[in-house]
Amino acid sequence: MALGKYDPQAIERKWQRIWQESGCFEVEVDPARPKYYVLEMFPYPSGKIHMGHVRNYSIGDVVARFKSMQGFNVLHPMGWDAFGLPAENAAIKNNTHPATWTYRNIAEMREQLQRLGYSYDWRREIASCRPEYYKWEQKFFLKFLEKGLAYRRHSPQNWCPDCNTVLANEQVEDGRCWRCDSEVEQKDMEQWFLRITDYADELLADLDSLEGGWPERVLTMQRNWIGRSYGAELTFRVKDTDQTIPVFTTRPDTLFGATFMSLAAEHPLVDVLTADAPNKGEIDAFVASIRNMDRIKRGADDLEKEGIFTGKYCVNPVTGALMPIYVANFVLMGYGTGAVMAVPAHDQRDFEFARKYGLPLKAVINPAGLHARGEVLAEADLTEAYTDPGFLVNSGEFDGMDNESAKKAIVEHLDASGLGKMAVNYRLRDWNVSRQRFWGAPIPVIYCDACGVVPVPEDQLPILLPEDAQVRSDGKSPLPDMESFVNCDCPTCGKPARRETDTFDTFFESSWYYLRYCDPRNEDTPFSQEATGYWMNVDQYIGGIEHAILHLLYSRFFTKALRDFGFVQASEPFANLLTQGMVLKDGGKMSKSKGNVVDPNSMIERYGADATRLFILFASPPIKELEWSDQGIEGAFRFLSRLWRLVEELEDRLDAATPTSHAAPQSDAARQLRFKEHDTVRRVTRDIENEFQFNTAIAAVMELVNEMYALKDELADSEPAALSSAIATAVTLLSPVAPHLCEELWRIMGHAEPLATRPWPTFDEAALIKDQVTMVVQVNGKVRGKFEAPSDAPAAEVEKIALELENVAKFLESATVRKVIVIPNKLVNIVAN
Repeated sequence: MALGKYDPQAIERKWQRIWQESGCFEVEVDPARPKYYVLEMFPYPSGKIHMGHVRNYSIGDVVARFKSMQGFNVLHPMGWDAFGLPAENAAIKNNTHPATWTYRNIAEMREQLQRLGYSYDWRREIASCRPEYYKWEQKFFLKFLEKGLAYRRHSPQNWCPDCNTVLANEQVEDGRCWRCDSEVEQKDMEQWFLRITDYADELLADLDSLEGGWPERVLTMQRNWIGRSYGAELTFRVKDTDQTIPVFTTRPDTLFGATFMSLAAEHPLVDVLTADAPNKGEIDAFVASIRNMDRIKRGADDLEKEGIFTGKYCVNPVTGALMPIYVANFVLMGYGTGAVMAVPAHDQRDFEFARKYGLPLKAVINPAGLHARGEVLAEADLTEAYTDPGFLVNSGEFDGMDNESAKKAIVEHLDASGLGKMAVNYRLRDWNVSRQRFWGAPIPVIYCDACGVVPVPEDQLPILLPEDAQVRSDGKSPLPDMESFVNCDCPTCGKPARRETDTFDTFFESSWYYLRYCDPRNEDTPFSQEATGYWMNVDQYIGGIEHAILHLLYSRFFTKALRDFGFVQASEPFANLLTQGMVLKDGGKMSKSKGNVVDPNSMIERYGADATRLFILFASPPIKELEWSDQGIEGAFRFLSRLWRLVEELEDRLDAATPTSHAAPQSDAARQLRFKEHDTVRRVTRDIENEFQFNTAIAAVMELVNEMYALKDELADSEPAALSSAIATAVTLLSPVAPHLCEELWRIMGHAEPLATRPWPTFDEAALIKDQVTMVVQVNGKVRGKFEAPSDAPAAEVEKIALELENVAKFLESATVRKVIVIPNKLVNIVAN
């Protein structure tokens, strides 16, 4: 009976319904089985799945299905990173509520994902905007507060006046907001922070345990972001005051060459030192202009150096020399102490600043060549700072020491005087978790005039975000004006108090969601020890390189903190990480503004989900960028149609064979197909397990299908069992990529149980030994002939056959054979002259 034309949409709807009704991908804790937790970074519910999503989730689905067929108990969940500024801005634009907009988008995106046939356990679906989720992160915050890891302080922040919220440095691009392009200001604000710096050493050290599981590029980015540096903390006394300036430096060997001091515009001493300055107005204007600069630009090497003299001096602790104190635009509070001892002879930024403002240079590191000749580096000869190693000069008792040895010796000298000590510094700053927008989880804190900052009692959680709030057209949060939300009683003294109206940064929600997936319906605790003890850590995490720093760093911090709070046992959340490449169109990243977006829905309607998945996995290795091609997805559809037609043509001759089940081939054609079948199992298994090379795995299955087409006429009547076995193998190997079609073909072959529940095929080494092999013959490196020989033929016999080949003999007529090299089962190389 003819199967009819391949109809992907009908087949896909059928199998999606079967999977859902059977609970095929639903899993529970099962200590008797090995577990495998595969997770793609959960999406923001923008309302549309784009091709970047399809690539990410298709990679994860192949891994999940592959591991399940290998016998693992596979956890593969999905949820929604549902709070945040985009939902609020969209709600304002569309005159709706963020909750309405978000839940509608979740429903649309869920339907799209289901149409793609992903093997999610949908019972575990979470949305970070639901109270049953954010209740627990409010509880975590109270734990951070209790343990001294959460605190509140004033600090300068990137402020977007149009979005009316603070921005992380990564959300500021060329001094403008990444979302609305408004110019970003620097604004002093009281904010909530988490002490991620308390975990800096562990966060850095544990990166070593992720070697081999995470891309080296990501590990390097994390190490650089944490930025541990060794040096010294030195103290400089301000002349004629009781003020001191602490300075962190990695170059204590240059202390004798420090000739001025540079302070960040945000340094708390600036106002103190300039309080009586005659040009106070000029200084304040300069400071204000620097504070409003983009902090990333301020740290750039090519920044034009600018500063202003405070009118005060500090004392060099080893020379006693007076050093003028400047406010400089290139000094930041985000590193060290916000003060830099300037050594212009040996630091390029200080050199440029000193040349601009006529400040003195003092060379204290002598190049090795000059040192060997008894000469000394002259400041007048410097056209740029000398930053290479050397030997100390102009440094008192330390003269002649190599500069590395001098670092320790000088710090020990200062330590004995109480003016310095060895120190470690980090680039990593504490995590600001406050946002001034509405659509986020409320921070569970109450302010009482009598009691101060009071944590909300745990039995009053969750503090609900009032979904009846009316969002404002200017983007400001409505919470501060909602008396029903703000006004409350102090839990400690009972007097009238007010709630915190800031909400959590959305990184807060995405830093622990992988734990909630382990036990998503638990109403008594965020997750049980039994569940996380079994499922954690995530065996394979998949997502974009753009999250390589902050999201991964915050998730690692959260895991370690929750471990210390007694919630989990794991110390790292993600054992292995894959960062997939972007999907491009016409050479550029897909974006609405460029008009080059490909709608997955239209591809599914035209070609089906399986063809869409197949193309996006076949076109490029996962870690590489993928160029979208209309011809490519058409080719994927043609291949699936070709496989369908093969089964249709042979349907009456096929039986319910299992993969690689044909063990006793009778003909050369059957032996040839058996070899190809087992070799394909070997190649596909290797390629999926070896860095998820899905493109080459798919190519191997395509070759097997080509082989069946070449041999089907010869085998259809004489040995149909060979074709049944090979088709069962091809369908099984392809099923993680194109699951709907493969399930249908599996059923057509006569199988009752779903293919998704079948074991992964294995290959027989004996089947990979050919009775006959093709030997290539080269004469002086050029191919001159081929012949068939038994795979176990002795080398002497192979050599004899090669030399007697007519075409080979022709090229040897007037030459002398010098050497014959036989590579078994592959090549005969004849060297002659």
